[in-house]
Amino acid sequence: MTLRHPTVAEIDLTAFRQNLRQIRRRVGPHRALLAVVKANAYGHGIIPIAQAARTENIRGFGIAFVQEGIQLRQAGITLPILVMAGFLPEETEGLLEYDLTPVVSHPDQLESLRHYVGEASRPVRIHLKIDTGMGRLGLREEEVAAFIRLAQRVKGIEIEGLMSHFADDDLADHPAAEAQLDHFERVRRAIEAMGVKIPWSHMANTAAIVGLERAWFDMVRPGIMLYGYLPSQPSETTPSVKPVMTLKTRIIHLKRVPSGTAVSYGRTFTTRRESLIAVLPIGYADGYSRAWSNRGQVLIGGRRAPVIGRVCMDMILVDVTELPAVRLGDEAVLIGSQGSQTLWADELARQLGTIPYEILCAVSQRVPRLYREGDAPS
Repeated sequence: MTLRHPTVAEIDLTAFRQNLRQIRRRVGPHRALLAVVKANAYGHGIIPIAQAARTENIRGFGIAFVQEGIQLRQAGITLPILVMAGFLPEETEGLLEYDLTPVVSHPDQLESLRHYVGEASRPVRIHLKIDTGMGRLGLREEEVAAFIRLAQRVKGIEIEGLMSHFADDDLADHPAAEAQLDHFERVRRAIEAMGVKIPWSHMANTAAIVGLERAWFDMVRPGIMLYGYLPSQPSETTPSVKPVMTLKTRIIHLKRVPSGTAVSYGRTFTTRRESLIAVLPIGYADGYSRAWSNRGQVLIGGRRAPVIGRVCMDMILVDVTELPAVRLGDEAVLIGSQGSQTLWADELARQLGTIPYEILCAVSQRVPRLYREGDAPS
């Protein structure tokens, strides 16, 4: 007998592919797409998402760390993989063994590559990162020329890409974004003046794909929009994307209690009437934040029901007194839609004062991912 945990994250691969196609229509057929699948594809599962994406005419994948790239290679992914968050010296051998493309932003990283580049069977391609205002990774403008000269002295190193990163994920500060672009283009011109031709230039995140065409260059790096969310309010020209993840569970216990009953840890909620309480097998160990204590909502029977008491490690309590037809085993949706009601990650993020990225990435590995093509489970 195969048993499945009652709490699952359903991943709609059809919606994911449709989102990719919307991005392609937006930027045109001649720009490369680097699908960002770091952080376990924003919680959606890096291997199945990458396998779905590779059939959609993309250039490759963007990940944060070397181990993510090795995971993709071991799963049979052969497209280029860009390691965007750097690497430690001891990771260099694995980086080259698995043919991963590092983003380099410090001369010490070139030194790490130098020790292994002679053993590589092919040129080692790197992308050079420029700090145009993020203040995190990247060379400052005045450091670029010296870095280029140093890289040219390392036989077997090819600078394949030039990139930067916007400091605002929603580009709400448009003048600041334009200033970063000015900075980036100035560096590009200076490198070209040195006689160096770099094939790929890229800076556009989701927000720039939506609203800053000047940033598209040769390649764009869609992230959150692949998974159905936008960092700002849509306009008439915004690509139409659909959320990919639905988080759901089932009622494992129903309990009728009298008025004046305290529930959950700390007794932070006391019933004011005779109440019917549903227990759901999901908690902060699954990524359902403790911040939802006494303020969250779930969908049951096509209606919203409030979370009462503190969120526990493995369970939450929901007041279903107003749902007289509720039964043991009924479905409860924490992210998604049910009937005419929706409860997507962007709404949840606004309620907690955060961003949908965090809501999605928080869904823990304990929650099984169930992959489906539209309505058909896979």
